[in-house]
Amino acid sequence: MSIQNRRERERAERHQLIIDAARDLAEADGWDAVTTRRLAEKVEYSQPVLYSHFKGKDAIVRAVAIQGCGELARLLRKARPSRGESRLRAAAEAYLEFARRRPALYDAMFVQQSDIPWGTDEVPQELLDAFGELVAAVEPVRGERDLEALTEVFWSSLHGIATLMQGKRLRPVHDVTRLDLLLGALSLGQHEDGL
Repeated sequence: MSIQNRRERERAERHQLIIDAARDLAEADGWDAVTTRRLAEKVEYSQPVLYSHFKGKDAIVRAVAIQGCGELARLLRKARPSRGESRLRAAAEAYLEFARRRPALYDAMFVQQSDIPWGTDEVPQELLDAFGELVAAVEPVRGERDLEALTEVFWSSLHGIATLMQGKRLRPVHDVTRLDLLLGALSLGQHEDGL
């Protein structure tokens, strides 16, 4: 391995180490606790080394969010059911479980302020992959409705549920009923287009 290749590999490893450390700190203490000083201490590099990888905390949160979307896409793909089961339900359950198990990561992806270019031609592939998995789940119930708009309704509904659950603003006793109502409304709508 050439010196240049080794340096590139070491730089990539440091880059990922910073991202992982930010995620760990955020999951333990929230995003407000993630500072460049604390990250530098955690990864045992100086702040200038940290800044050679990221312009600041916002750039780190952005990198965490993009990687998180890639993880969500893989999880949704893995959750695709075998024949006869509802893809919509499987995607919804996987999405909500992801948000529940990784609250700080979910927060970085969909709550924290970000310069990620959602809905543009510059959107990172990981975001397209995650949205594509939601589109695939919604497609069987689409009927004559606009697939992307219906997927956005599904996603925003799941996001609302996930965010309210994370804030302990929904009663857990209704988790199944709430999901049944959402999925029923999306599925029922495919037969009511003419009304």
